[in-house]
Amino acid sequence: MWKFLTKFDYLLKETFLGLLRGGWMNWAAVSTVTVLLFLFGMSLQTSWQLEQLLYQFGSQLEVSVYLDSGVSSVTLEPLITDMPEVVDTKTITKEQAWSNLVSELRISDIEGANEQLGGNPLVDEIKVKARNSQAVPNLATQLAKLPGVSTVQYVDEVVQRVAQLHKGLNWISLTITIILTLTAIAVTSITIRLIVMARRQEIEIMQLVGATTAWIYLPFIFQGITFGLIGGAIAWSFISVTQQFINNLLANQPEFIQFISKGLQLTPIQILLLPLILLSFGATVGLMGSLFAVRRFAKS
Repeated sequence: MWKFLTKFDYLLKETFLGLLRGGWMNWAAVSTVTVLLFLFGMSLQTSWQLEQLLYQFGSQLEVSVYLDSGVSSVTLEPLITDMPEVVDTKTITKEQAWSNLVSELRISDIEGANEQLGGNPLVDEIKVKARNSQAVPNLATQLAKLPGVSTVQYVDEVVQRVAQLHKGLNWISLTITIILTLTAIAVTSITIRLIVMARRQEIEIMQLVGATTAWIYLPFIFQGITFGLIGGAIAWSFISVTQQFINNLLANQPEFIQFISKGLQLTPIQILLLPLILLSFGATVGLMGSLFAVRRFAKS
């Protein structure tokens, strides 16, 4: 155990010394990784938020089912409630609908209006709330096939726009992430390579006294991982500050904006996952960059 701690202490010291000797090249690697992880983290967070917003819009989206004349909602509502895609139903009888319409039109002579139209011209309506936005089209098709159903209507343009935005953002984020990942790996690799070249004489002495290749180059690999971890930590702090600024900006906005901002809130699990993903991604980028750098020297 003591021997392992001694070796680990040596690796940590060599890693720290390597970081000190790297100078501004260290900052080049860390800043590149930070930009990568910041953009990746923002796109990942935005993707989560749009998914949450889609779910929220879907949960608020209602399908209006208008029944045939003479058909009562009492007979159909139990069938609709038993559908797996249905979360909730609300019945508006033709009497309630007529009363609301007369009130909105400010008609005082209700009996006269009934006589002119030959009675209440409206039909019973069942408002159906779907499980999510993706289930709405299929649910509307099933509802339209029920006996006694005249028309099924729903408005999903907003949901479709958000879904298209979500899909487009994912493709753009993937492209940018791939490009920046390759750039970060390249910069990290160059930085580690320059540090190795600067310590070439020390490495040759270590080889002459019998040090193994792994023992010589492990500190450089740890340096690359450190670049990634530092970049991930900085990126996460920037993302947190940015999110806090946006939340404060939306705090005093109109009610509709408040509704949207609630849909943009991350779940507690996502809040915990985001820094872990950033640190893991950063460490992986740093590891790959350092492995590319030391592979050439290890073979020589």
